[in-house]
Amino acid sequence: MADQIKVFLNEDEIPRQWYNIQADLPHPLPPPLGPDGKPVTPDKLAPVFPMNLIEQEMSTERWIDIPEPVLEKLLLWRPSPLCRARALEKALGTPARIYYKNEGVSPAGSHKPNTAVAQAYYNKVFGINRLTTETGAGQWGCALSFACSLFGMHCRVYMVRISFDQKPYRKLMMQAWGGECLPSPSENTEVGRRILDDDPDTPGALGIAISEAIEDCVKSKDTRYSLGSVLNHVLLHQTIIGLEAQKQMEKISEYPDVVIGCCGGGSNFAGISFPYIRDKIHGKNLRVVGVEPTACPTLTKAPYVYDHGDTAGMTPLLAMHSLGHTFVPKPIHAGGLRYHGMAPLVSHVLREGLMEAAAIHQIECYEAAVLWARTEGHIPAPETSHAIAQAIREAKRAKEEGKEKVILFNWSGHGLMDLAGYDAYLQGHLHDYHLSDEDMKKSISSTESYPKPPSL
Repeated sequence: MADQIKVFLNEDEIPRQWYNIQADLPHPLPPPLGPDGKPVTPDKLAPVFPMNLIEQEMSTERWIDIPEPVLEKLLLWRPSPLCRARALEKALGTPARIYYKNEGVSPAGSHKPNTAVAQAYYNKVFGINRLTTETGAGQWGCALSFACSLFGMHCRVYMVRISFDQKPYRKLMMQAWGGECLPSPSENTEVGRRILDDDPDTPGALGIAISEAIEDCVKSKDTRYSLGSVLNHVLLHQTIIGLEAQKQMEKISEYPDVVIGCCGGGSNFAGISFPYIRDKIHGKNLRVVGVEPTACPTLTKAPYVYDHGDTAGMTPLLAMHSLGHTFVPKPIHAGGLRYHGMAPLVSHVLREGLMEAAAIHQIECYEAAVLWARTEGHIPAPETSHAIAQAIREAKRAKEEGKEKVILFNWSGHGLMDLAGYDAYLQGHLHDYHLSDEDMKKSISSTESYPKPPSL
């Protein structure tokens, strides 16, 4: 059975609960803090999120039921297939067996609708009819526009300016689903106007786009804000990926030696890895690796601090690995991995020693993506290419060691809307970027006056 290319689940085998890793952490997650340095209470979040999602954000229950209306929408593409990359294995000459969870089969082409559908539903039943959000590469903006269309809601998306310019068809996808897409920073908000006055040519950043979306939310009627990564409830919704993968691998009597996901804000990594990290907490022997760009080395270089999730400082202070909320990353093509911080839960898992982190230059990632396309056929998103590059590293290591290893990674989305990056790579115009210690020290200085997270 391990020779299969694709492993499917029947629709009635779809997980009916999400997994909440907070129930199994060796140490509790430090709470978000308000401006007074005290833990944020649910009422403080109510202007931004509906109370039903705030309850999930703060829950420590291990299993949370997936509502039937959410399952109904998820079944449009779920369960997603687990696939074996046999052609890539052959090209590498590795004894490793490489499996990937294909999240590119969703209508939006990525893992993002797993939480977009859930968030749209919870807002709708709470009486909200309009959502604002930000997007980096555009995948999240597409996913939320799609989800809002399913529930008859309006969606406004603030898209990081460099990605807005690089990926025009993402905007058109959002519009096809009824969403509205604005380049960020924009003239639509006070935050955007202030930043444009200071730097009219700024490429933008996720932190800026978050600030704009939150300002729009709190100043508008019947509106809430929706986030595509970072927060606990977002990561919770994504665990359906890893839960499905566990069922699928059990069907072919396989279990991974290493689980890999690319890391921007943390959602797709958490989706594939958290159910396996639960196994690791309870004694299973496996490695878990999060992969990020060298241009935005949040996990591999940034300190663990309390920091804002947005540039303007409108969000609560979150305990996370952060490059500083004023950080503006280099304009690499993996737009979904250009966030200054990392999900508090992912940061905490790294701190607990339950995962590893790696940073890879974008040229190595595009080399991996092109090799993947020429062996496995699918063209991956630039973000996904980071997970592929790490999987190739692991497969080569298995070859050097002469060991059979089982590698599992999250193929988080396709790259058919990201071909400008491939053009730059194929034309030899791409450059590798790394964040210098001097630049990092400057960006981190914005967190110096904030409270320090408790030690483990």
